[in-house]
Amino acid sequence: VQLQASGGGLVQAGGSLRLSCTASGRTFSDYAMAWFRQAPGREREFVASITYRGGTTDYADSVKGRFTISRDNVKNTLYLQMNSLEPEDTAVYYCAADRTWSPSRRARRNFTSWAHWGQGTQVTVSS
Repeated sequence: VQLQASGGGLVQAGGSLRLSCTASGRTFSDYAMAWFRQAPGREREFVASITYRGGTTDYADSVKGRFTISRDNVKNTLYLQMNSLEPEDTAVYYCAADRTWSPSRRARRNFTSWAHWGQGTQVTVSS
């Protein structure tokens, strides 16, 4: 599956952005999906994940209550609605896909568990 992320940009603290990730090449609903982010000098970190039809979601504590992950299997698109953005949210955001939804939350939150990656989209939050 090929993934293309978009929707990043520059926003003031307290603002909102919606990221999109469009999939092609395979049946989108066969894949669990996730968002990760990476700030300069830091490891890639888990943001949120969602099961094949969206029935289950998982969020990092740092974004819970502010970010919402969702998917549209008709449009082959994954979304990340980001509200109440903070300067600490500044990073390159990546979408990821894998055929397996690991039963281990720890594994799902590890970027090495995800096989397919988009190219990343930059989010910059100014204070």
